[in-house]
Amino acid sequence: MTTTAYDAIVLAGGAAKRLGGVDKPGVRVGGRTLLDRVLGACRGAGTTVVVGGRRATVRPVEWVREKPAGGGPLAALDAGVRRTTADSVLVLSADLPFIGIGTVQRLLGALEESGREVALLVDAGGRDQPLVAVYRAEPLRRGLALLATEHGSLFGLPLRLLTGELGLIRVAAGPLDSFDCDTWENIAAARSRIREHGHVLDEWMTAVKDELGIELDVDTGLLLDLARDAAHGVARPAAPLTTFLVGYAAAKAGGDGPQAVVEAARKAADLAARWAQEAEEEAKGEASGAAAGDRREDGAG
Repeated sequence: MTTTAYDAIVLAGGAAKRLGGVDKPGVRVGGRTLLDRVLGACRGAGTTVVVGGRRATVRPVEWVREKPAGGGPLAALDAGVRRTTADSVLVLSADLPFIGIGTVQRLLGALEESGREVALLVDAGGRDQPLVAVYRAEPLRRGLALLATEHGSLFGLPLRLLTGELGLIRVAAGPLDSFDCDTWENIAAARSRIREHGHVLDEWMTAVKDELGIELDVDTGLLLDLARDAAHGVARPAAPLTTFLVGYAAAKAGGDGPQAVVEAARKAADLAARWAQEAEEEAKGEASGAAAGDRREDGAG
């Protein structure tokens, strides 16, 4: 994990013509807006600037609009970078449902190690993704200023004019890092993907933590094992009630959150094991008593 300090700019404008002009950053995938999903990936930023119309978000952000509105990605990037102060700036578009902290860390690490001016993602087709990238702030500001001077404004200019003038380091995208939601078919595919067996629990846990304002990495396997033990050793309804009480106890304990969860879960699991052991001993005792009774009846006969 790199410790590079950075600010973030999320581009949340655009007309979304292929979605019929709907508010694309506000479209929900897995119960969370596309914008909130992207904001989750850059929660390590010192300042997060969203370029676009104001809307409710799960995290506090700074808002700004490009001038004129609808001026394109370079105009939006220029408006955003004016509100940042860090030496490195993460830039993301607001329609990336699967972008994660791991990818952000890879980009930050590549920029730091390479000494280049921008680290950008390259998708499986070999296409540069300048809106999934980390830029050094000063070369970014300088490049935008030179383009504005050369062309009279940044309105409508393509991003490749900027990246073509910067020293690049390219980072290979993961399977879904660059998946974006430009069409309703893309959105349907994203919604289907998060409900697949191998992803649904992680997606649900992330959504719940965002909804509750919790930033805590917990061992879901540990909690699931506890729920299983409580259901098996006590009663089925004990599973959700026990995990709730573990969370409450961890919150009351304070200190290191993940370790507090582990300790509370260990205590509850030990208790569930004792309950199960008593039930087994009781069952054995009843079986022995029944067998003895059968022998007495046989002898009497």
